[in-house]
Amino acid sequence: MREGPTRRAGKLAALALIAIWSGLPILIVVLSSFKPPREILAFPPKLLFSPTFENYRALIVRWPEFFEALQSSLIVTTGATILTVVVTTLAGYVYARVRSRKLAASAFMMIVIRMVPPIVVTLPLFPVVNWLRLNDTHTVLILLYATFFVSLNTWIMKAFIDQIPVELEEAAIIDGAGVWQILRHVIVPLAAQGMIAASTFVLIFSWNEFLFAFIFTTTEAKTAPLILSEMVGAVDGVEWGVLFAAATLQLLPILIFVIAVQKYVIAGMTAGSLKG
Repeated sequence: MREGPTRRAGKLAALALIAIWSGLPILIVVLSSFKPPREILAFPPKLLFSPTFENYRALIVRWPEFFEALQSSLIVTTGATILTVVVTTLAGYVYARVRSRKLAASAFMMIVIRMVPPIVVTLPLFPVVNWLRLNDTHTVLILLYATFFVSLNTWIMKAFIDQIPVELEEAAIIDGAGVWQILRHVIVPLAAQGMIAASTFVLIFSWNEFLFAFIFTTTEAKTAPLILSEMVGAVDGVEWGVLFAAATLQLLPILIFVIAVQKYVIAGMTAGSLKG
């Protein structure tokens, strides 16, 4: 049954409203980063203005630590993403191919742990992190971010691996392939779409996460969101142009990445909903 023009127009209008609701704040931040300071908070806001890079120059001069924090964010995000994808691909393969009560129980426990708010486990972890001498290191953030997304991404990978025919593995076994060869030459190539989807979730979280970074880092491993919070709480007042410039630079890489892999994100969100 074909949709009527009224219903189709209603759907398009709803999608347009969602796009405006999601994209307008981002557009305001980006445009404001190119406005002279006196025009940023002008009311009514000016849509036509002469763009300037003064806010970006001021950011380089007054907040050089922001770029060091961006580097820390890159290190932490890359490490957490790689660790999570490797672990959850292996775990997803086990959950997809092995059936046992113990595994079913562990799967249930993963779901329960995923529902626990991060703040509940953050403070009890602080003395443990200090005892392990991991405080203010990239390593502690990589481990925390990866751990936080193991449960979700394991289920994503399981859903993708479930769709890979077992007969392909059986054929590889007949040809003399071992488990690691099957993973490398059969599972990983066919589950690559799921791996990209899984990496996207942890990458976005790691790049923007604030709570763990705030509690477990002080100087050496500070990430970009912490510097943005310092800009907001600056003693001599908030320089909105500089803040928007920093927010734009912090947002740009993740925005480009998400746009590039959006079809894989959708596939990850719908993984397992359809069976062949």
